[in-house]
Amino acid sequence: MSHPYYNPEIHGPYELFDLGDLGLAAGGTLRGATLAYATFGTLSAARDNAVLVTSWYSGTSKIMEQVLVGPGRALDPAKYFIILVNQLGSGLSSSPSNTAAPFNGPNFPRLSIEDDVVAQHKLVTEKFGLTTLQLVIGGSMGAQQTYEWAARFPDMVKRAMPIAGTARNTAHCALIAGAFVDAMRSDPAFDGGFYAQSTAVHRGLVRHARAFAITGLCAEFFKRELWRDVAFSSQDDFMVGFMDGYFLPMDPNNLICMATKWQHGNTARLSGGDLAAALGRIKARMTVVALSTDQFFPPADVEADQKL
Repeated sequence: MSHPYYNPEIHGPYELFDLGDLGLAAGGTLRGATLAYATFGTLSAARDNAVLVTSWYSGTSKIMEQVLVGPGRALDPAKYFIILVNQLGSGLSSSPSNTAAPFNGPNFPRLSIEDDVVAQHKLVTEKFGLTTLQLVIGGSMGAQQTYEWAARFPDMVKRAMPIAGTARNTAHCALIAGAFVDAMRSDPAFDGGFYAQSTAVHRGLVRHARAFAITGLCAEFFKRELWRDVAFSSQDDFMVGFMDGYFLPMDPNNLICMATKWQHGNTARLSGGDLAAALGRIKARMTVVALSTDQFFPPADVEADQKL
């Protein structure tokens, strides 16, 4: 049940919210579901200063805090009540690695971005009594959740900032996420997801890490040897010390759970497949951010959604 990587010592303190039995968009139920979250700042008496930060692929609330939250930064705990939520499948919230048999590992229910947002809505309304969110913000997979939030709960979200992500995943990006899944499953030790220890799948995790480096980092990063800026002495040193070192401690079934959500992310399901109609539901003030060299969500794909 416990995995040595997913704990407060590594990921910082967090709390768990009991979701109960969560009905899933694709059918089925996530029984005894929990959502892990961390908060910073103080909720105002009027409950009108709440910000929700959603997580990207493999990211946790600690990483989101390091990237976005702090005194004097845009998300300043002195001004806002900031909720950093760990997506389902992250290893901290309900995930293949921490769910009791027989629904653990590869038998964990198939989840979607919709399920994340419905669970998060339960957290902010039932735990904190919120009726409005001043801002929902997230990058990459967090952007997928941000779009879903703004479209699914248009009267609740006042502002939204999806960073480097799209409301409906493109065919190219879906192939990338699928390649990550295939890389882990290609390891014979994966054994259909029924491995005894995640460390046994180290070859698949390394293949996944290398695939992520090829697609998650741009050509200029390697051409300009920017790994030197983060204290690595060579490209091989960076690939082993950073990329492998980052992913090797993780659980493959957790990563596959998240990658599958990413692969099939589609806010258009709110409107029967009509993306324009789904995004037309949004009432929030939107600030849509693209990264010029992003290979997952290129600026042209991000701009296409922004125009809607």
